[in-house]
Amino acid sequence: MNVRTFFKFVELPTKVASMLPLLLGTLYALYRFEHFYPLRFVLMLVSLLSFDMATTAINNYYDFKKASKTHGYGYETHNPIVHYRMKESTVVAVIILLLVLAAGGGLALVAQTGLLVFLLGGLSFLIGILYSFGPIPISRMPLGELFSGLFMGFVIIFISAYIHSDGTVITLLLQREWISLHLNLLEVLYLFWFSVPAILGIAGIMLANNICDIEDDIENRRYTLPVYIGRENALLLYKLLYYVSFIDMVVLVLLGVHPVLVLVLLLTLIPLRRNIARFRREQHKGTTFILSVRNFILMSAARILVLGIAVIWAALWPA
Repeated sequence: MNVRTFFKFVELPTKVASMLPLLLGTLYALYRFEHFYPLRFVLMLVSLLSFDMATTAINNYYDFKKASKTHGYGYETHNPIVHYRMKESTVVAVIILLLVLAAGGGLALVAQTGLLVFLLGGLSFLIGILYSFGPIPISRMPLGELFSGLFMGFVIIFISAYIHSDGTVITLLLQREWISLHLNLLEVLYLFWFSVPAILGIAGIMLANNICDIEDDIENRRYTLPVYIGRENALLLYKLLYYVSFIDMVVLVLLGVHPVLVLVLLLTLIPLRRNIARFRREQHKGTTFILSVRNFILMSAARILVLGIAVIWAALWPA
């Protein structure tokens, strides 16, 4: 397996869906808690990226093994294992290597931070595996959008901020037979509200993918959300996800969690509405699915830029 084949196998460009929440959570910690630990950031980056690539690899491998319809709709092109004629033993070895790397980085991060990261990271690992593997993978049920949104949108941002918070959000200590938990409920709620645009943006990517694949998913017995609610209802939901995200950002400004500068992001509604309208006219995996990824990148990158400016401003001109 060469580098190009590996990147296709793990679908490297889609990893932006996990890297942007990592950056959002880190900047949130810098803006709100004014702390940053470089080693912890690097360890989380290694663990997160490795695991994200592993789950994609597992999903491609599982589709390769379980596909009911293997010709007539581009299966030979869509599945990288078939397209690049990859050896099954090599595929399994790569998956194992990525999982080991992800677990190693995660455990090193736990050693730096504590039990809570172990619990949240372990739960994320479990959901990530069950998403593509098992008797009934989550990706083959109408829960894919919910789980991908919550775990990639909220849990990643939460951990990314928590590892720099120095106990400002939650402290969880294990002392002999006692577990001590102290939770700042308001900070947890603020972090959740901050995560809503990422949650909905990632859910939108999954929803768009499943809308494009309705017919093929029915053929392969993948009963996703659009299969259950129908194409028109799924398209309506797809549009609403973005508008709710912008309402959430306005609320965050009113609460003082986001800098006022974030209101500039309302300008991104112009290209977003254009992309939403284009996707509503045509839902095609090869041409219009990418619009959902662009929407997520646009919203997230704009928020990262605003938060970055706010952090630099606070550092240069402290209140």
